[in-house]
Amino acid sequence: MRRRLLSSTLVVAVIAVLLLGVPLGIVVSRLIVEDAAQQLQGEANRLVQEVEYAQIQETPIDPRQIEQNYPDRFIQIYTTGNPPRALIVGTEVPADRVMWEDAKSEDGVYVRVSRDKGAVEQDVRARLLLIVALAAAALAVAVGLAIVQSRRLTLPLQDLARIAERLGSGNAKPSRHRYGIPELDRVAEVLDRSAARISDLLTREREFATDASHQLRTPLTGLTMRLEEIVAAADQPSIVREEGEAAIVQAERLTAVIDELLAAARRQRHAQARPLSVDEVIIQQITEWEPAFRREGRQLLLDGSRGLCALATEGGLGQVIATLLENSLRHGGGPTTVTTSNSDNYIVIEVADQGPGIDDKLAPRVFERNVSGGGGTGLGLTLARAMAAADGGRLELVRRRPAAFAVFLRPVEETSRNRVVSGPA
Repeated sequence: MRRRLLSSTLVVAVIAVLLLGVPLGIVVSRLIVEDAAQQLQGEANRLVQEVEYAQIQETPIDPRQIEQNYPDRFIQIYTTGNPPRALIVGTEVPADRVMWEDAKSEDGVYVRVSRDKGAVEQDVRARLLLIVALAAAALAVAVGLAIVQSRRLTLPLQDLARIAERLGSGNAKPSRHRYGIPELDRVAEVLDRSAARISDLLTREREFATDASHQLRTPLTGLTMRLEEIVAAADQPSIVREEGEAAIVQAERLTAVIDELLAAARRQRHAQARPLSVDEVIIQQITEWEPAFRREGRQLLLDGSRGLCALATEGGLGQVIATLLENSLRHGGGPTTVTTSNSDNYIVIEVADQGPGIDDKLAPRVFERNVSGGGGTGLGLTLARAMAAADGGRLELVRRRPAAFAVFLRPVEETSRNRVVSGPA
């Protein structure tokens, strides 16, 4: 591209120089020749006047004075009278190099002034050389400007090509480069926006993989516990049947978790929120987690108002409650109580225990990604808050010591209570 810019600029400059320089050279040459001819004509007219004045005064014409006043001239003076007179001053110029002008008076005075046209031609050549030098300087300036302009255009284009290649290789960091050229700046802005979108997509993809691995761990843990119960009660068919059914429910919940994760990746969960029986979701979670609490010698209790309905998704709310129960089991102490209540604006589900609680320095950042105070992954509470928000609710830390978390959900209008979706108990 740079070569094309240089060649095109040089062609344009040459054409401009030719269109201006050639007519200028012709005009200058003619002006110099015409000026020399006018000068000779003026000298001839003055000599005619001087000769007439000498005749009136009846004084002789001094050839030395004429030669001194008109150097480098060959002058021929002819007068009529009695007798006629002729006067020649200067050195005759060869016929191939002579230029002359004549003047004649009414009294019969005739003057011819000649000069060597070599000096005029030398002056013409000098002026033409000056024009050529100026044309060469103009071409040099044009080439210099073309080089600067081509660098100004090609270097940003090369930079944009490198940015685009970097985007194609997966490095989606915006460059923020601007070049002072509106068209190229617009291209750079589009590439930066594309880089931001690609970076966001890559981040979502990585977060989805991390979130999926974390969220699937909880139902898999519950399923493992159920299978362990089945193995431990192999000689009791009724218990085996009960635990087998619970394991099936847990497997179905695992499928629901996968659906929830995929929906969250597509940002569709908020549109899926619907009237839901809070009791059924909580009882399901208590049923799944109660054996784990029992093995740790702790109690899992349910308290508060019954028969509450809220707008949520069954899988999303179940994951939030499961995360809070798992955190209480791992980091809390004493009995864990799940309390439900109803206010004018929210359905509140509180999960609290009697453990040491959360450190004051950690509490403001407890919902941040990759922040954990007990050696965990630091993803559970982050994902739980995101799922609650996706259902139109929120998850908050309402008490630090002992720890208490509360889920605030949108209540169901009275006209919608008949459409409550029931899940498996």
